[in-house]
Amino acid sequence: MKAFELRAVQGLDSLTRVDRDAPEAGPGQVLVRTKAWSLNYRDTLVARGAYGGPPREGLIPLSDGVGEVVATGPGVTRVEVGDRVAGCFMQDWLAGEITAAAAQSALGGAIDGMLAEYVVLSADGVVRVPDHLTDEEAACLPCAGVTAWNALVREARVKAGDTVLLLGTGGVSLIGLQLAKLHGARCIVTSSSDAKLEVARQLGADATINYRSVPDWEKAVVEMTGGRGVDIVLEVGGVGTFDRSLASLRPGGHMCLIGVLTGTQGAVSTAAILRRHIRIHGIYVGSREMFEDMNRAIALNGMRPHIGRSFGFEDARGAYDYLLSAAHAGKVTITMA
Repeated sequence: MKAFELRAVQGLDSLTRVDRDAPEAGPGQVLVRTKAWSLNYRDTLVARGAYGGPPREGLIPLSDGVGEVVATGPGVTRVEVGDRVAGCFMQDWLAGEITAAAAQSALGGAIDGMLAEYVVLSADGVVRVPDHLTDEEAACLPCAGVTAWNALVREARVKAGDTVLLLGTGGVSLIGLQLAKLHGARCIVTSSSDAKLEVARQLGADATINYRSVPDWEKAVVEMTGGRGVDIVLEVGGVGTFDRSLASLRPGGHMCLIGVLTGTQGAVSTAAILRRHIRIHGIYVGSREMFEDMNRAIALNGMRPHIGRSFGFEDARGAYDYLLSAAHAGKVTITMA
């Protein structure tokens, strides 16, 4: 079968196209013929050795992929041959709170991921995807989609009338925008690109801010809310945007800390958090139960994730480079076709 694997070298040159023997499904497992994938920033960190150290030699990358079940091992009853499924980001996080053991079952990091023509997954670690989605659209959901759902719906409990601030126009932010709108929220989106902000408006953004032309964007957010501040912010920037996101929140507001695009360490305004009773939740994707809940909402509303650009399987390296260029709005995908 065709596959990509990572070598223990520095940079994206670790991504290597190889041919391997196709795997077989064992007890409690399914064999999936994959058809589409999507990239997350975490995938670039793994490939560059910046996600806890150099990748394991021969690791198959990527957490997000969709395909068709072509064989099942003994004891499998959850899915059948012919089902269209996605792998869960953490194969062993089925429901409830995350555990240390579940965190060691993350595809494309702790264990082999999805960027191969055939993959074997736990039958408990797959979900059927909504029928109305293309394979590429469905491949956008396992990490970015579930992360946004966990943040907005499970932790922040978004509801009609809330105001949500979404930083940037990457995969989590734009899917978060769409999910927030499904729940009747007002959404404000930031970006450095007017073209990307136009994409956000087409997806339902009620207000947008170009932070290049409005560097004190947190003040603009507060003004847009009549001096109150937003109820929820999806914080994907990390240290470079944390304090501004904090200042954008109303007293008692909820910050969902998701990304580290601007760094992982820095000063934090602890006094502001205390005085204003801010709730901060770290979000590390989500469980199979959350994935299935999200899929029902997406199917009911006919929602479709926005794909910024698609690459062929043989040009997977090009997809990595494009994601790192930050030229995209939405998701960057890969297809076998």
